[in-house]
Amino acid sequence: MAEKADAPAIVEALPLSVPHAVDTTTTMASTDPIKRKLDKLIASKLHNDPEFLKVVDYVAPMVGDLDIHTERRLIQSLEKRQLELNQEYLQEFEKVNAHVQDFTDKVRTMHRICADLTNRIQQNKEKTQDLLSKTSALQNQKKHLEAKQKAIDDFLGKYSLTDSERKALEGNPNDGTITSDFFPALARAQNIYMDSKELLRSNGEHSAAVEIMEEMSQTLEKAYEVLYRSVQRECRTLSADYVEMKAVLCQSFAALEEREVLLKYAIDEVGTARKNQILHLYIDALTKGTYSNGKPIELMSHDPLRYIGDMLAWIYESIEGERELIQMLFKDCSPQVIRDNSIGLLSKISSALCRPFKLRAEQALAGETDSVVLFRISALFAFYSEKMIPEIGVDSELACTVEELNQLTLNIFYSGLSAAVQKILSRMTAPDYDLLPVPAVHQILMLLRDVLETHDGAMVGRKNSEEEFNKIFGCVLDPLCRSVQVAATHLHSPLDVAVYTLNCLSAIHSVVILYPFTDSRLEMIKALMEGNEDVLVSEEASTILANTGFITLYQKAAAHDRNQGPLSLIPGMDTATVNRVFAQFDAFLAQPDKYQLDQVSKISSARTRDTVQQRTTDNVAAAYAVVVRKLEDPFNAYEDISFKSVEQVKELLK
Repeated sequence: MAEKADAPAIVEALPLSVPHAVDTTTTMASTDPIKRKLDKLIASKLHNDPEFLKVVDYVAPMVGDLDIHTERRLIQSLEKRQLELNQEYLQEFEKVNAHVQDFTDKVRTMHRICADLTNRIQQNKEKTQDLLSKTSALQNQKKHLEAKQKAIDDFLGKYSLTDSERKALEGNPNDGTITSDFFPALARAQNIYMDSKELLRSNGEHSAAVEIMEEMSQTLEKAYEVLYRSVQRECRTLSADYVEMKAVLCQSFAALEEREVLLKYAIDEVGTARKNQILHLYIDALTKGTYSNGKPIELMSHDPLRYIGDMLAWIYESIEGERELIQMLFKDCSPQVIRDNSIGLLSKISSALCRPFKLRAEQALAGETDSVVLFRISALFAFYSEKMIPEIGVDSELACTVEELNQLTLNIFYSGLSAAVQKILSRMTAPDYDLLPVPAVHQILMLLRDVLETHDGAMVGRKNSEEEFNKIFGCVLDPLCRSVQVAATHLHSPLDVAVYTLNCLSAIHSVVILYPFTDSRLEMIKALMEGNEDVLVSEEASTILANTGFITLYQKAAAHDRNQGPLSLIPGMDTATVNRVFAQFDAFLAQPDKYQLDQVSKISSARTRDTVQQRTTDNVAAAYAVVVRKLEDPFNAYEDISFKSVEQVKELLK
């Protein structure tokens, strides 16, 4: 097509004639314009013109040999080629024209159809103008209703429960248990109730709020009933053997805090379930053994101390286990719930153990006669009572049972202790010549020491320790002291009686002083010892004064009065007699041990013996001082008497 289009242009661009060389020369010679044209043509540098070269390339195939007819033939060829191209163009144009005419017809037809449709639409628009108005109104009404529907949906979404929430609040229809979905649904119902209440408070008379409140109130009541029944069912299978507590049960108790009555009933269910369980476990521990050692506690029933101790230990461990179980059970509740119910719940649970434990403890105590063992059992009761009371309460049945058993044990102990003392005292023999305590005295003191050491070795301080000590001393020391006094009556000499009594009292004192709450008892013992010391001191001082002859001087000097005149004039108080007596007294000062009583050396306590000696020395020195004061008084007219001063005598008697 490009070739056909360019052909006319090429033909037009070619010169119409090409002059011969001769003609050209002649023309150039005759006319200047031709020359100018040739010059211009030569100067145009056609070999560099792309258009000219393109024409040459197109014409070259049409020209063979150059002659005088070449131009004519070329022109003819070009005209012929132009004619062919025009014919081809005409044929192609006719085809295009046919298509254009066909398209024009279609456009005209479409135009007619569109015009017809436009007319019909205009007619329909005029006819449906009322319908469009109604449609617009309906659309506006639809938007308004949709807004209302959204508001209603939002209201219902805020103030109503979903189907799944209602189903969760109803619980399992088969067994009545609940799942973890129950609690979010319950919280949702509570929130709806509070929101409706707030809505009623803020908007006054609001029928929907009233209806919602009533509905939610009924829903909550039913939900709490379902919750309580579920807790009731779970508590029946509750066991401390569970490795983990069910989270649903813990959440259930936390949810029941909103209903105090139901919470109380649920806690009672826990107490009843655990009460039965712990009794079953206690019987198994007695007859089958515990998990720790596998030996039944009943195997130790022949040993009351071990038997009762094992039972108390098991009971205390069980109470601790129950306390941990309760804390785990109420872990989601407020701390006040645990504080208010833990002690009462443990008291109820532990009450199941009272009767079987009391029966077995009484049977064990009935066959025990050893006072020391009985006192140790009492210490066990006191120890575990103090440990358990903070957990179960002082007024709990188990605490009262343990206290009753403790009092029973103490009563048996005091009776047994008195019987043991009387049994030993019944075998008491008369004092030996050495005046030391007889074996029965040592046996009773050994018994007393064993009992008191048991008290000191107790794992906890006894609350009535002073009262118990006084009772023990009353059971042991009072009969012992009476028996010592009775046994001393078998001795013939008052000095022997005093020494024997002193030795027995010293032995008693050495034991009693080791323990607390003995001040009054020690004072009584000390008074008895001082009374017997007085006997020895008085007798020994009198013996010394009598053996030296000083007693006569002392008696007359002490009884002398100035109205009687000078002491030296009284018979037996002359200077010679006084010098002789002082000489004998000096002999005593030289060897004071020679005048000591034999009974004093039999005092077993060195301290008591030294006390007797010191008091004797003080009495002798006091008598010596009375006489010396009379001798030094010029009124008594003593001369040429040599005597030592009171200080010198005291120094020599040390």
